[in-house]
Amino acid sequence: MNKVIISVLGQDRPGILAAVTKILLERDGNVENVSQTILQNQFVGIFIVSVPDHIKTDALKDELNLSVKHLDLDIHVKQLVYDETYYPPVKSEPFIITTKGLDRKGLVAGITATVAYYGVNVTNLQAIFKGGDNPGDNIMIYEVDIPVDIDQQELEDALRTQAQSLGLTISIWHRNIFKAINRI
Repeated sequence: MNKVIISVLGQDRPGILAAVTKILLERDGNVENVSQTILQNQFVGIFIVSVPDHIKTDALKDELNLSVKHLDLDIHVKQLVYDETYYPPVKSEPFIITTKGLDRKGLVAGITATVAYYGVNVTNLQAIFKGGDNPGDNIMIYEVDIPVDIDQQELEDALRTQAQSLGLTISIWHRNIFKAINRI
C-alpha cells in the first residue's frame, strides 16, 4: 500500500465528505487521518489515505476531480513521503497557547515567529474572530510541542513580550492542565 495526501477545498455544502470518501472506498483506499473544518463558508479537508500500489496519484486526482465536478472543488493529491532527515523528531511536551485581543494584521505571524525561533512546533491552530460589539473576544488557540531541552521561562518571557507588542493577552498551559481546567 502507498500513502497519499489529499487536500480538498471549496464552497461548503452537504455531501463533500461522502463524495470524496465514496471514491476512495471504491478504489480500496483507507482514510487513516483526516482534518476537516469550515473556514467562514469554505470547506477545507486534508486526508492521509492508504491506497493499493497500482493506483497512481495523477489518476486518483483526475478521478476525484471528475467525480466531484458538480461540487466545484479543488482537489490535490500528493504521494506521502517520510523523510526523517528533514525534520527529525525531538523530545517535547504538549502545550496550549491562547491569545486574546483585537483582530489586526500580523498576529499569527508575530506569535509563530517567536515560537519558531525557539524550535517550537505548532501542531494545530484555531483562530476565532468575532468582531462586532466585542472585538476583544477574538481568540487564537495554538497547540504546540515545546522541546524539553529549551529554557521554558525564556520562551514564556519572549511570548509575553511579543503578545504585549501585538496588543494581546496570552496564556500558556501544559496541555494536560489546560484540558483538566477546561473540561466540560
